[in-house]
Amino acid sequence: MTRIRMAAHAKGLRAVLVAAAMLLPLGLRAAMAEEARVIPAPALDEPATQDGTRTIVLAGGCFWGVQGVFQHTKGVISAVSGYAGGDRSTARYEKVTTGATGHAESVQITYDPRQITYGRLLRVFFSVVHDPTQLNRQGPDIGTQYRSAIFPADAAQARIAKAYVAQLNQARAFPAAIVTRIEADRPFYPAEAYHQDFMARNPTYPYIVYNDAPKLADLQRIFPDLYRSSPVLVSAARSSN
Repeated sequence: MTRIRMAAHAKGLRAVLVAAAMLLPLGLRAAMAEEARVIPAPALDEPATQDGTRTIVLAGGCFWGVQGVFQHTKGVISAVSGYAGGDRSTARYEKVTTGATGHAESVQITYDPRQITYGRLLRVFFSVVHDPTQLNRQGPDIGTQYRSAIFPADAAQARIAKAYVAQLNQARAFPAAIVTRIEADRPFYPAEAYHQDFMARNPTYPYIVYNDAPKLADLQRIFPDLYRSSPVLVSAARSSN
């Protein structure tokens, strides 16, 4: 089976799961969906006056929605879907979907720390992008490849992430303990081209409509100062090079 056919099969399966969920009573559907919430800002963060750009790699379920949210976040220069947590040899969609590679569907975010800090990106990640209390799943997607994880670029990022998880747990910001893993020294590998900008290119796709479009609405509602209507696209960056 080719990569494109494998991706189409996976997309079709997600569409079936979404369609089935839509048949459930409204109250049960709401309970199954990730719930955005207002959470405290991180007490520990990086300086907001650093020069240059920085990167952060986050995993929070299907990378379509994670990428889409951060593409609409001010201060983000690029957001690329990919894989982190496993080896280069298995960083391919048809391998990752088996759940046996160690990879998680991830997004590498390049940002301007003068416009947005690492801590503020983590705040969006925990409050809007996904439910950090779900173990190895998000919404209809189940498996270790959909785990909640942070792949820090250095010791400072790891320290800030660990401190923020502890802070949120102590504040009981969520009804259950956060299960987000902090996995250091794990390289990031970009995903296939057909996964990039998926949310922007397919706004009416059932999976996007049900699972990911509400996240954009939550970003605009909870962080109006961070929301931008026009996303930064991988395809636009490639065409300009």
